[in-house]
Amino acid sequence: MFRPDSQLAPFSPGKVAVAVLAALSLAGCAIGPDYVRPEAHLNLPAQYTAAPIATSPAIASSWWTLFGDAKLDELVAQALAGSPDARIASARIEEADALLRQVDAALLPQVNADAAGSRSRISQTNATPIPSTAPITRSSARLSLSTSFELDVWGKLRRASEAAKAQALGTRYASETVSLSLSAAVVQAYLNLRAIDAELRVTSDTVSSQARSAQLTRTRFEGGIASQLDVQQAEGALATYTAALLELEKSRALSENLIGLLVGQPGLQIPAGDLRNLPLPPAPPAGLPSTLLEARPDVRQAETDLIAANAKIGVAKAALFPSITLTGNFGRESKDLSQLFSAPSAIWSLGAGITQPIFEGGRLRAQVDQVTAQQKQSLESYRKAAYTAFREVNDALVKVRQSGETEDAYTNAMKAAKRALQLAQVRYDGGYSPYLDVLTAQRTANDATLAWVQNRQARLSATVELFKALGGGWKNS
Repeated sequence: MFRPDSQLAPFSPGKVAVAVLAALSLAGCAIGPDYVRPEAHLNLPAQYTAAPIATSPAIASSWWTLFGDAKLDELVAQALAGSPDARIASARIEEADALLRQVDAALLPQVNADAAGSRSRISQTNATPIPSTAPITRSSARLSLSTSFELDVWGKLRRASEAAKAQALGTRYASETVSLSLSAAVVQAYLNLRAIDAELRVTSDTVSSQARSAQLTRTRFEGGIASQLDVQQAEGALATYTAALLELEKSRALSENLIGLLVGQPGLQIPAGDLRNLPLPPAPPAGLPSTLLEARPDVRQAETDLIAANAKIGVAKAALFPSITLTGNFGRESKDLSQLFSAPSAIWSLGAGITQPIFEGGRLRAQVDQVTAQQKQSLESYRKAAYTAFREVNDALVKVRQSGETEDAYTNAMKAAKRALQLAQVRYDGGYSPYLDVLTAQRTANDATLAWVQNRQARLSATVELFKALGGGWKNS
């Protein structure tokens, strides 16, 4: 037992070094659970139910190039480089990297430099007697380096660094999610624009045909061959298709404005094109394995959130154990500045401290329970992200397959409607049928062509959804 009058053993730097090495030898352990990927908790099928079994494809990052459109490639590149959303995501990566450097800095000793100087005068009328030989004024100068370092015996700092690294990686996956969503939005908007272009061409051809038909009907009426009813029906149909053409022109301008917003170029103007000129991207290869969902950045981000939450349990648990801190100070101190760097002016100190929580009202235990509950939430969020990704891929596969099968029916309907229009026009010209049959055939042919265009857009859009659902495109490995 320590007595107030007992003599302390000599305190030397060598013994301190031995104590430091002994403490560092314990620093290999880290309190808290090590992360293990919860694959067994997902219970996902081996492959997507809407895809047959075959070899595994690899993911292609620039999936939009499969549409073979140089203008589309240019717009996506502009969006990824100049969109405000992309720049925000990049700034968040910088923020996360800075936070990681801040957390890792705690693993290194902190060294401070201290310089001070003072000069003071003692009162000669002080009540305390002053020897006549004592100087009235005094000077002091001090220059030193000090350090403080917490030994990471229980792995608290390493677990904090592990959590920060996971969060920094998560911001990169979040940025990839933004890029994937942004590129998909640009492609979908571009497909919509090209579908409108195709509808404009179809409707414009119909208006031109209807204008010729209306003029011919008026000529026939003036010659006593056609009736006034035929003229009114022709002019009414012409007005209807003209109004539809104007509506399509408005829709095109709005779609163009949306693309300008997505790529960060307000007022962007895109030359006219046609959806029918876009090639179909390659069909998804057979046997898409469910493990492809790991390529999705949102699923990866959910996993990094789980890793960070798992590491934070170790941080909270380490707070229940003693914290060991080493301190040191080395420098010079002298009452005369000229003697500051002489040997007798040297000063130094070494110290070690240990702090153990004794009573804190259950606060630290509550923090452990809190982060443990957060880890459970992150696990379920990861599971939900994986399930959502699996469903979205299956949904997209169904849409791709069914829209492709439906296109054959729309193609046959369009061809039949165009043949019926030709026959109706011949019969009307020969006086065998009323003009109403021509109008009906014209409307049917126009609607069938527009339906084919809309189904082609749906087919291409479903492919984009599949690209996005997989976290990118595909290529055979």
